[in-house]
Amino acid sequence: MPIEQLHAVHPPAYVDEVRHVCEEGGGAFDPDTVASAGSYDAALHAAGGACAMVEALVSGEANVAFSAMRPPGHHAEPTVAMGFCLFNNVAVAARHALDSLGLKRVFVLDWDVHHGNGTNDIFSASSEVLFASIHQWPLYPGTGALQDVGREAGEGYSINLPVPPGSGEDVWAAMVEHVVVPAARAYEPQIVLISAGFDAHRDDPLATCELDTGSFARMARQVRALADELGVPVGGVLEGGYDLRALAASVAASLEALRDGGEPEPAETHPLAARAAAQLGRWWPLPLATS
Repeated sequence: MPIEQLHAVHPPAYVDEVRHVCEEGGGAFDPDTVASAGSYDAALHAAGGACAMVEALVSGEANVAFSAMRPPGHHAEPTVAMGFCLFNNVAVAARHALDSLGLKRVFVLDWDVHHGNGTNDIFSASSEVLFASIHQWPLYPGTGALQDVGREAGEGYSINLPVPPGSGEDVWAAMVEHVVVPAARAYEPQIVLISAGFDAHRDDPLATCELDTGSFARMARQVRALADELGVPVGGVLEGGYDLRALAASVAASLEALRDGGEPEPAETHPLAARAAAQLGRWWPLPLATS
């Protein structure tokens, strides 16, 4: 990928630091984030793949796409590697769409079980990206409170939806249908991106939510229906997921749902979605906020 695309999110000194660590044979950025000699090249490919996906979507080459590359990215802050992430793939892709491809508004939904703190922070002061994250809390990295709604020009453009351990499809689907979708509809993005982690699966060892393969397919149909309604393309970028059987099955089910579309199953209201809508209704027309 052109290094300028990466530098739009990560300063040159940080990119050089990652490259140097890998050229020296690897090392640990923190206890969770360990690089090998090949990690820099792999991270470049992961960020570049996300950018190539966005280019295909914006050009009309495809209306649905998925970048299934790793390392993941959503924990990476501009100058900090963390949570297995070196470069923030979805943020680099969103920035590329805004800076080089002529878009003005990008929507990112992060359904990884961990809060996408890096993406949240990178765009926290910007209205060019509407960022929504559904994530288990308490859990690593300890960020993503409902009250974190962005700052300055980006106030209201960060939608953080923490859910408790043990939350299942009823909670997650309600958050998407009753909070995420109406806010995104009002925002009118020109592209929809998913930070698609699959570690909210009940078999995943790093969290304790209770989604299954069908849950991810259901959320994918919800997102595809939103994109179809808006007349915009949708793309996914792989994030977490650490039970390989659950990961493979959930990715396949999500891709099929994104490809095929169709009417999503309605989600019943849930007290957590109503609480979130009450908080966020100040910025977005959320039906639950006025019901």
